[in-house]
Amino acid sequence: MRVDAAGPEADPVGPRPDVTGSRSDAAGSTADVTGPKPDAAVVRDALGVGTAVGLSGFAFGVTAAGSGLSLLQTCALSLAVFTGASQFALVGALAAGGNPYTAAAGAFFLGVRNSFYGLRLSQLLALPRALRPFAAQWVIDETTAVTLSQPTRRAARIGFAVTGLSLYVLWNLTTLLGALGAEALGDTDAWGLDAASPAVFLALLAPMLKSTTERVTAALAVLLALGLLPVLPAGVPVLLSALAAPVVLFLRGRGNGGPSQGRGKGTTRGTAMTEAGR
Repeated sequence: MRVDAAGPEADPVGPRPDVTGSRSDAAGSTADVTGPKPDAAVVRDALGVGTAVGLSGFAFGVTAAGSGLSLLQTCALSLAVFTGASQFALVGALAAGGNPYTAAAGAFFLGVRNSFYGLRLSQLLALPRALRPFAAQWVIDETTAVTLSQPTRRAARIGFAVTGLSLYVLWNLTTLLGALGAEALGDTDAWGLDAASPAVFLALLAPMLKSTTERVTAALAVLLALGLLPVLPAGVPVLLSALAAPVVLFLRGRGNGGPSQGRGKGTTRGTAMTEAGR
């Protein structure tokens, strides 16, 4: 961990790959030439994500109004729940004629993932206790993605705050506009607006899948979710798709463990024979 005059705010929040290279001094040590990310760059990236995703609140407003929710109910969902996947799951189940309690349960299970995000972000952000209940409202996919991509705690806090604020304001504003304009659009199902939020999330996720293991895990998770979707309540297939991660890691560990164990035994036998020869 680097400690400098900037104090703990400049400490890195986690190991980051060196993307710009490094230089070696005469003693053979390696010095990182990458500096902290400028605050303006963090704000720019966070605003880009917040604006792009926030505008998709219009799709939720239209979809919710088309499923029979009132203007007040639609806006209350965005203000209080503020997690697009759960909101779309709820109104989608209601539009299909599902039981309200079943629809709410599916939306709840789908939102459970935010709790796991919170466990990680609480360590990275290290916010004062008084701010944590308010920050918890903004722990969603987009704020987590922006926060985890920052190299320092200061940048992580800025990215989280700017993404959360811009997204919360725009999401609720466009929800209101979408609910008001739903009647003018007519048949909302024909527009396919409920796919807007998942499409934005996939656009954020795709660049993060850099290794083969990550791509295989994502592909297996998609297959699990699609396969379980027809037989389980809304939200449950997404949670069970997370089982793809331990499965891939287990298979990868077995694949790497076999040859390494063999090499270890061979090395041990070779060492014993050498010692015996002495």
